Amino acid sequence: MILSFEALNLWAIILAALSSFMLGGIWYSPMLFQKAWMEGCGLTELDLQASDPKMTFGVAFLLSLLSAVFMAVMLDLSLSLLAATGVGLGVGIFFVACSLGISYIFEQRPMKLFLVNGGYHVLQFTLIAFILKIMS
Repeated sequence: MILSFEALNLWAIILAALSSFMLGGIWYSPMLFQKAWMEGCGLTELDLQASDPKMTFGVAFLLSLLSAVFMAVMLDLSLSLLAATGVGLGVGIFFVACSLGISYIFEQRPMKLFLVNGGYHVLQFTLIAFILKIMS
């Protein structure tokens, strides 16, 4: 069942977007995959320092919010927690990671970069669906 915009739980959407955004902060940090991601993208510390963090993080949060809104509209909240989370996992794997994979093959990007980015998005959409379901 697809929800109407009026029936959306805005607090759940905001929490799902924030969680997705924070997951990215951890995923792409020096604690986890920053080095592999930077190598795969061909970025240096100087490149990161030269970017505008307000624009970068602001747009990243906005895109996380849009992803959470779309998932909230599409996710059938009558599903069990396991099934709803499985939908998020499926979106991450079969829509996002597969789409990235097609681009990465033609762009001849490193497999390591695909695993870092694809892995993040699989977890991102799984987390979004999980939060939307537990707050329903």
